[in-house]
This record gives sequence, C-alpha cells and structure tokens, in this order.
Amino acid sequence: MKNSAKNIGKLFLLAVSLFLFSCTKEDVSDQVNNNTDNLNYAGLEAQIKGLPKESLNTAELASLSFMREEEKLAKDVYVTLYNKWGVNIFTNISASELTHMNTVLLLLNKYSLTDPVGSNPVGVFRDTSLQKLYNQLVAKGNTSILEAYKVGATIEDLDLFDLKNQLINIDNQDIRLVYEMLMKGSRNHLRSFYKNILKVGGSYTPQYISQAEFDAIVESAMATGF
Repeated sequence: MKNSAKNIGKLFLLAVSLFLFSCTKEDVSDQVNNNTDNLNYAGLEAQIKGLPKESLNTAELASLSFMREEEKLAKDVYVTLYNKWGVNIFTNISASELTHMNTVLLLLNKYSLTDPVGSNPVGVFRDTSLQKLYNQLVAKGNTSILEAYKVGATIEDLDLFDLKNQLINIDNQDIRLVYEMLMKGSRNHLRSFYKNILKVGGSYTPQYISQAEFDAIVESAMATGF
C-alpha cells in the first residue's frame, strides 16, 4: 500500500513536470494577443477616402514606396522567425504588419502609384538596403530565441525612427493619419518584444530612437482604440 502511494506520487510529479515544460514556451510567447493594434481597418479606410487627395511632394512619393516595403520587411522577418521558433508573438505581430502593409497600399492606390511589393514573395525586396537588412536580421534571429526577440525590438525601433523622420516632410492629411497609426502599432509591438526579452533574461538598448523615448514607450501601457 505504501509503495502504491509512492508510485502514485511519482506519477503525479512527472505529470506536473511535463505540463510545466510544455507551457514554458507558450507562456513566453503570449506576451502579445492576436489583436495587438486594435485597428479598425474598415474605419481607417473610410477616413483615408474621406480626406482630400492632395498633391504629393518628392519626399512623400519616396516615403510611401519605402514604407510599404519596410512594413513588408517587418512582416517577412516575423513570418520567417515564427517558422524557425514556433513562438506565437511572431505570427501574431506578422498579422499586424500585414494590416500595416495593406494600409499603406490604400494610399498608393488612392494616388495611383506603383506598388513596389507587387507579387514579391517573403524575403524579396526591390529596395536593396531593405533586402540586405532582411538577410542580416534573419541570420541574427536564427541564432537563439533571445536574439529573435531582439530582432523584433530592433525592427520596431527602426520603424519608429523612420516614421518620425519622414513625418517631418509630409503635410498630406491622409499620409500623416496612416503614419501616426503605424507608429502607435510599432510602439505596441516594441512593448511586447521587450517584455519577451526580459522574460528570457535578456536586455535591449535602442539603436535608433533615443533611450528616453524607448523608456517612455516600454514603461507605458498598450495603446488602444485606433
């Protein structure tokens, strides 16, 4: 009887250990939910169509093409890292990035501009600088799950930096609306990746935005209602 009780106890401990082991990976990945951006796409599309179609300056023309591919860069890296690590944060945020891509495409279509993405598959870019960056980020993210999370933080860090700088030369109301929405999304993504970095014992120092801006983002709550 005593031996039977011991055996039952051992089986119980084994079952608990297996359960905890199976949950560890998922617990880390679930720092971001499926609706990271809380984006009302149909509502945003209506807003874009409702704003005037203004003339585009040279900076705005170049910016729209570049941001369409930079949002693709984010999506493609996250798709690739999900295939490598199978962690939900990458597939969840890649879905948000696809929405961001489609939102920029709304602007390209509104102004009858050529889409630089076209039918290019994952990992293929027209912009050579983005092609090189994609290759570098994927190589780094494939080395460990911590580095993969850092790659995510780096992408959002860069995205915020680029959007902020491009807004300086943009006055069209519809483009400003979209870019400000993209920045809100990137701040949410950065918060999520940073939580995962800390969860696995790592750290991240911003490479593009200032430390003060980074601290303000990660120490504040997720943005909602956009």
